[in-house]
Amino acid sequence: MAITENIKSNLKETREAHPEQDGLPTPQRYLAIATLLLIIAISVIDSSITNIALPTISKDLNIAPASAVWIVNAYTITIIATLLPFSSLAEKIGFKRLLRIGIIIFLIGAIGSMFADTLSHLITTRIIQGLGCSALMSIFGGLVRHIYPRRQLALGISLNAMMVGASSLLSPSLGAFIIGIASWHWIYGFAIPLSIITFVMTTYVPRVKRIDKRFDYLSAILNALALGGFIAALDLIFSQPILSGIFLAISILATYFLYRRCLEQDTPLVPFDLLKIVSFRDAVIVSSMSFACASLTMISTPFYFQSGLNMSPTTVGLLFSSWPIATLIVAPITARLSNKYPASILAGLGSLMMAISLACLLLLPVDSPAIYFGFCLFGAGLGFGFFQTPNNKAILLSAPPHRASATGGMQSTARLFGQCIGTALVAVCFTLSTENGHYYGIMLACIVISLASLVNLSRYLRKTDVSVF
Repeated sequence: MAITENIKSNLKETREAHPEQDGLPTPQRYLAIATLLLIIAISVIDSSITNIALPTISKDLNIAPASAVWIVNAYTITIIATLLPFSSLAEKIGFKRLLRIGIIIFLIGAIGSMFADTLSHLITTRIIQGLGCSALMSIFGGLVRHIYPRRQLALGISLNAMMVGASSLLSPSLGAFIIGIASWHWIYGFAIPLSIITFVMTTYVPRVKRIDKRFDYLSAILNALALGGFIAALDLIFSQPILSGIFLAISILATYFLYRRCLEQDTPLVPFDLLKIVSFRDAVIVSSMSFACASLTMISTPFYFQSGLNMSPTTVGLLFSSWPIATLIVAPITARLSNKYPASILAGLGSLMMAISLACLLLLPVDSPAIYFGFCLFGAGLGFGFFQTPNNKAILLSAPPHRASATGGMQSTARLFGQCIGTALVAVCFTLSTENGHYYGIMLACIVISLASLVNLSRYLRKTDVSVF
């Protein structure tokens, strides 16, 4: 309760000291919202459209599934290694300028990916695209805090969740459609015209007051080594254990020196100080676990459906659409419920729904009708949607308002760290067994989200979660 009162006090003091900063005036607010939603759509579609194409890319480039997973892994590792540095850079150079820089880099990567003809070429261009996407993602949370009035913050989070759901819904169908009529290279072409439109619309993004501070290059390098080294170590743990150990040692040392360095700073690159807030830390942990589960599921199931069950890419795309449809349906409901119930209850129910649905997916006989598998993914999507809005709200409101950029960066980092862990675990599963790797991946997803349910139960019993009514 003391934490909740402290957060409410911080919010009250900020509104009294800066009443003019409580959101944008209309109609600029609506145009800024449209810009933000379009950026989210581009980021989400680009992040997930590759998943549906991995089996096709694997066959076309004549590479093993474990190698193909690195097309996704390189992209997500790039984002997670640079996300917090970009969040810090946004405070120095301004949200709008970083947004435009990110769009240009993203556009260059998209064009390069369209013309990739080897695995190394594709991974390189996806790394470039990941840099651009990281710049965009780093300011999502901060923009929400500056676009919406506080009383509409839950609405803003809900709209973002709905756009994520709608984009995720479009992504597998769009990917399956493109692969059905053209080369897989064209799955990266959709972002080119949308990126140009978004660049023009950045005019309506709010100008956030810059913080005149020196960019911490050393912390940025240590952050990249810590996160990137850990993911690489996990990915190589069975295939190259010695190299994996080297990466793990680098990650541990980088984390230690980064932690010591950040403790000495008032506004550190990595906000370790925010992790001292119990409600914030708990919400970040379960967020990472939920996205690890989603990543494990979304990458494993295309191989399971296409290789194990001999489904066509079109059928797989339709089945995949059931997850985001469910998330889209439940997002506005959870937005209202998050004003009445603590995040631990809603997120706990959501994680439990995901665990049960994925367990059913594993237990279904292989000759079951395809729609049964769709029902399982629909149930997992309901749980995922039930989970996200209240937990994201807890993250944003657990920290002081003047740390909006750092909070948004940590929110995105939690999501991407979970996705990276999930992707790396899929690669590990395929390293252990090329034939059954997809099955092991889904099993791990079920285990991870079950553990998240236990963490949510602990949040509720300890009453550390934040509930703002």
